Order: sequence, then C-alpha cells, then structure tokens
Amino acid sequence: MHRIRKICVYCGSSSGADPAFLAAAEEFGRLLAENGIGLVYGGGDLGLMGATAHAVLRAGGHVTGIIPRFLQKREHMLESVQELLIVEDMHERKRLMFEKADAFVALPGGIGTLEELVEQLTWVQLERHDKPVLIADIAGFWRPLLALLDHMREQAFIRPHTEPRALVCDRVEDILPLLETAFSQARDPSRALRPEL
Repeated sequence: MHRIRKICVYCGSSSGADPAFLAAAEEFGRLLAENGIGLVYGGGDLGLMGATAHAVLRAGGHVTGIIPRFLQKREHMLESVQELLIVEDMHERKRLMFEKADAFVALPGGIGTLEELVEQLTWVQLERHDKPVLIADIAGFWRPLLALLDHMREQAFIRPHTEPRALVCDRVEDILPLLETAFSQARDPSRALRPEL
C-alpha cells in the first residue's frame, strides 16, 4: 500500500489577520511530525511558513526547505532544518518542491500561495500527475476561491472531464486522513511529472 512520506505545504510568509491561521499552521506541523511525515516548504522563517516548520521541528519531525537565493534574506531563511536547498529561481524551487513531495496542502496565504496552488490544480487537471492536492479552508479563508471555481463550473470553463479534483476541508485534523485515502487510491502517485505529449 502506498504511504505518504512528505507533504508540501504552501502558505503565507505572514501570519494573516485571523489567529486561527497561525494556530492551524502550528497544529498541522505537529501532526506531520507525530505521523512521521516530512514537511517540504519554501524555506522561510516568517509567518505561517516559519510557524509550520518550527512546529514540525519541535515535535521531532523532518523539514526540507527550498528557497531561491534572492529570497534568503527577505524570507529569513530557516537554517535549522535538516535539509536546506538554495536554488537559483522560483521555477527550480517549485520543481523540487513537487519532486520531493507526495501530496500538497494549501494553508492560508497570499498571491504566491495562490499561484502555487493553482499550478498544482492545473497539473492535475492536465493529468501531469496524480498526487493529491488539498485546500485547507481554515476559518473560511479559501471560500472566495471555491466560489470562483463553482462559477467556472457553472460557466462551463471547468467541465466534468477537466475537474481539477481538489480535496477541501476546514479542520486541520481532517487533512491527513483525506490525503492518505486519496494517495492510496491514486493511479500512479509518482514523484516525477509525466512527460509532455
């Protein structure tokens, strides 16, 4: 049976306005470590990114940080992680985050988080990979995006055969069970992107 070894978490480099966001990041980091699942993330020490990584480390878990050289100072690179990869650009960062993870979770965040999430949904939609992608709708943060996706369906821009198949939950404790179930049912949860046609 397939088992998730590492999860890539996309989230903000700030903590956001609602204390529930920070609490969720810390709880999810702890749950990752307690379940023996490694964290793959953007390598920063700020906001929800830093909170998630520190929570994993405090609970004895493994963290892989991947950060572009130009963001080392801006995002206060977290040097205490077990694996720290400094890359040349955002494209290399995203590619490595994909390759090292078995599943993806989007906690609250800004434009960068949204861009990373939507890219993964696009790759799933285009059948480039079969790894689970989950939207953690903490305190209703992602509700406007979910409404937009519903609007796209209503307007026939997302049709049944092009459904991006995102998992959605609003409680941190539901994230891992949903991902584990989806991962075990995936056709080919490979670490590599399928070749382009």
